[in-house]
Amino acid sequence: MSNRSSITGFLLLAFSDTHELQLLHFWLFLGIYLAALLSNGLIITAIACDHCLHTPMYFFLLNLSVLDLGSISTTLPKAMANSLWNTRDISYEGCAAQVFFVFFFIGAEFSLLTIMAYDRYIAVVKPLHYRTLLGSRACVHMAAAAWGSGFLHAVLNTANTFSIPLCKGNAVEQFFCEIPQILKLSCSHSYLREVGVLMVSVSLASGCFVFIVLSYVQIFTAVLRIPSAQGQHKAFSTCLPHLVVICVFLTTGILAYLKPSSLSSSALDLLVAVLYLMVPPSVNPLIYSMRNRELKGALNKLIHWVHLQQQ
Repeated sequence: MSNRSSITGFLLLAFSDTHELQLLHFWLFLGIYLAALLSNGLIITAIACDHCLHTPMYFFLLNLSVLDLGSISTTLPKAMANSLWNTRDISYEGCAAQVFFVFFFIGAEFSLLTIMAYDRYIAVVKPLHYRTLLGSRACVHMAAAAWGSGFLHAVLNTANTFSIPLCKGNAVEQFFCEIPQILKLSCSHSYLREVGVLMVSVSLASGCFVFIVLSYVQIFTAVLRIPSAQGQHKAFSTCLPHLVVICVFLTTGILAYLKPSSLSSSALDLLVAVLYLMVPPSVNPLIYSMRNRELKGALNKLIHWVHLQQQ
C-alpha cells in the first residue's frame, strides 16, 4: 500500500468539542452496544440450543445475528474509546481494518438478506419442494457464499482505497474510517479507480435488490391466493419481519451513500452513519422476535434456564 510510508495514522471526527458531551456519547453508545450484544447473543444461543429451531430460516437468522454483532463491533468500541479518552487518533492499520470489516460484514449481510428472501420465496411459493431445495448442505453452501461475497468485496475495496495516494492530510470527517471520507483525502486524479470499484459494488447490490423485489412480488401474489385468512396471516407473519429488516437496512444504507452531495455536511454525515451502523444490529433481533412465537418460546426457555442456574 503506497500510502504507508507517508501516513502513519488518521484523525477521526470527534462527536463534540466538550469532554462532558463526549462522555455522554460514550455512555449512550455503550448502552446501545450492550443492548445489541445481549439481543443478538440471545438469538444466537436460543437457535443453537433449541433443536426445534434447526431449520433453514433460523440457520440464516443465526448467521444474520453473527454479522450484526461483527458489524457493530467494528466501529463502536473504537468510537467509545476515543470519546472516553478524549482523543481522535486511529492507526493506519486500524483504519484499514475498519474499512475491511465494515465492507465485509455489510456486504455479507446484504447477500444473506437476499438468500433469506429466496428462503421465504421457496417456503411460500413452493412449499412442497422446501426440504429438497433447502437441505442442510445447500443452506451451508449459501451461507458460505454470502460470507465469501462479503470477503471479496472487502478485499477489493480495501486494497483499492489504500493504494490511492493521499495528499490532502489525514483528518477523516467521520467517527470511523469510511471509504467516501477517505477518498476526499485522495489526489484529484487518483480516485476514479476506487469510484469504479464502488460502482461495481453498487451494481451487484442493485442486482440483489431486484432479486429481493421480484421474490416478494411472487410471495405476496401467492399469499393473496391462499383461501383462508388464517393461512394468509401465518404466511405474512413469517415474511414481514424479514421485509422490515431489509427496508431498515436499505433505507439507512441509501441515506449514507446515495444522498445528494448538496445535502452533505459533517453533522448530517455523522447522524446518517450512526443510523446505518447502529440501527440494523440493534433492531433486527426485536423485529424478528416480536411476531415469531417459536423464537419467543425458545428465548423464554433460555431465560428461564439461566434464571434457574443462578438460584
